[in-house]
Amino acid sequence: MYSEPVRAAIFLILATLFWAGNFVVGQAAVQSMVPLQLTFWRWALAAVPLLVLAQLVDRPDWKAALRHWPRLLLLSSLGMSAYTLLLYAALQHTSALNASLVTAANPVLIMVLAAVLLRDRPRPLSWLGLGFGLAGVLLVLTAGQLQRLLTFSLGAGELLILAAITVWGLYTVLARRVAVPAVTSTAIQATIAAVVLAPVAAATGAGFPSSQAGAWSLAFIVVFPSLGSYLLWNLALKRTAAANAGNYLNLIAVFTAIITVLLGQPVTAAQVCGGVLVIAGVLLTGAGQRPQRPRSSKSTSSPGSEELPRLRVR
Repeated sequence: MYSEPVRAAIFLILATLFWAGNFVVGQAAVQSMVPLQLTFWRWALAAVPLLVLAQLVDRPDWKAALRHWPRLLLLSSLGMSAYTLLLYAALQHTSALNASLVTAANPVLIMVLAAVLLRDRPRPLSWLGLGFGLAGVLLVLTAGQLQRLLTFSLGAGELLILAAITVWGLYTVLARRVAVPAVTSTAIQATIAAVVLAPVAAATGAGFPSSQAGAWSLAFIVVFPSLGSYLLWNLALKRTAAANAGNYLNLIAVFTAIITVLLGQPVTAAQVCGGVLVIAGVLLTGAGQRPQRPRSSKSTSSPGSEELPRLRVR
């Protein structure tokens, strides 16, 4: 049986792999769909499968879970609606790789937010791991020519991505404080996003994509980045610190580069070395995390219990 840290690592790696696919496929999808249309259908189609999965896995007390609706509404507004809209808007103005480069700042932001809002003080080893990870991402995305950073400018796409990662940082930190089972929380948030966006989508004529390419892109986004990544991310946040989870976001850029290679571009030494640095950074950050307080047996006595045990605020 895997330990909780190993489970969290597996969940985070898979979540970031699927999100990397979202960058690449989302880049193609926004050529035929506007961000609002893509965001609405993403959550409208993902909501029902998530609700069914929540019932099968968590068997929650839905009334008890819905008592947390103010927090769940806030999380849905941040992680499901705002972040997704900002990301797809950004991909209309910048490449998937440029978006990944800016996203590399997310772990720093999450670590700072966790320190300020949760008093989650990372150890020096975690900061060292963060540096390794960021260096690896920059190495991958500049093809080993770090001088490119001197001429890197922030356009509309990069500014939108900065706004997106700020929203995601808040979502990651706040998601750890919601005492609702992970699958149930994700399902409720997706449903809220679909309901809230439905009137706006109807008013703007954001219908289902008419092209076959758009439909297949949407199907991929619903199954992997939506159902898969959000579910795995929320499961991981119940098992590890927000700062540690945030560092795994560096893998998005590496996976994006790998997907690009699989689509026909050659592998470079910079990509290999950068990937090694990112993986080393993730391992260092995980090793530097302070141990979490064990969950009490009382709090987890039944799948349908009202609350999960609260994670320690440091």
